[in-house]
Amino acid sequence: MASSRELAQDERYLRLACRLARKAAGRTSPNPMVGAVIVRGGKIVGRGYHHFAGGPHAEINALKQAGAKAKGATLYITLEPCSHHGRTPPCARALIAAGIHHVVAGMKDPNPLVAGRGFQQLRRAGIEVRSGVCQSECAELIEAFGKFISQKTPFVTLKLAATLDGKIATASGDSRWISGEKSRALVHQWRNRMDAVLVGIGTVRADDPQLTCRIPKGRNPYRVVLDSQLKISPSAQLLRLPDPAKTIIATTEGAPAQKIRALEKLGVVVWRLPARDGQVAWPALLRKLAGIGVVSVLIEGGAAVAASALKHKIVDKLELFYAPKIVGGDGAAMIASLGIGKMAHALALKRVKLGRSGDDILISAYL
Repeated sequence: MASSRELAQDERYLRLACRLARKAAGRTSPNPMVGAVIVRGGKIVGRGYHHFAGGPHAEINALKQAGAKAKGATLYITLEPCSHHGRTPPCARALIAAGIHHVVAGMKDPNPLVAGRGFQQLRRAGIEVRSGVCQSECAELIEAFGKFISQKTPFVTLKLAATLDGKIATASGDSRWISGEKSRALVHQWRNRMDAVLVGIGTVRADDPQLTCRIPKGRNPYRVVLDSQLKISPSAQLLRLPDPAKTIIATTEGAPAQKIRALEKLGVVVWRLPARDGQVAWPALLRKLAGIGVVSVLIEGGAAVAASALKHKIVDKLELFYAPKIVGGDGAAMIASLGIGKMAHALALKRVKLGRSGDDILISAYL
């Protein structure tokens, strides 16, 4: 068993590995974000992280930097080294060949192709392995990948911005701007990290958004619009962007073929999916998104889409901005009716975190 001093050292290096992993946020899908640090004689001799899907894994990049100094060293890694051939060779074998003496890992890989086999290979080669250090931080790092690889469906985050009395617009429909500048900038960071952002046709018609990422060197996610009756206007900004193939209109099988053809001529993608209660069925949509490698989805509104997603239990995480403003009872509610008649049936949130984003309050929680 590691001493308290050794455990503190392990945690320090694992947290550094987590910070390295986050440098590739939004660039590794459908692979997980992973960071690695190699330490020998109390000094860091190698650092690495998985930069992009198909590229060298974190431990390989760290080994390359460490060179001969990897022999007899300790590897700190956020996720169990892989033991199988994918687009790259097994990392466990590379660690053995390099002469790594100890491996301290954040957690076991949830991928069924690995799931402990990497640790087994290392132990068979005489490498001491410890796992579970900073496990909660490492698990949060790959929460989207964990769901995707085990359930074959994307991790869904619902983001809403409301006044303190829970309104997302005034009685006239005006909603710009509820949240402050810092909160809006944070949403662009999330768009940069997420694989897809999703809104309903009501939001498109009311706000005419672009749903792009507006930060330097940012990456545009897929833009998904729920539009069961194809009400989207041909002049909508979403249909006129430089990367039209990243705009996906999810509609139902009863949508007019002529309008589908007109949209497809603009370069956007139209998916005709099964309906449930007249709306695009969530399971079919999420399976379709998973099929194109979408690991994470950010739902940005509006109230009807938020309610539908919650009713159908497809939301994993909530990000709720509350601005220091009050609109009153004639404003638009942040979430449409959920049909909950008793407080005992209210949706219970877990692992709730309270923070600040400029003047706004930010509540993060899981369902």
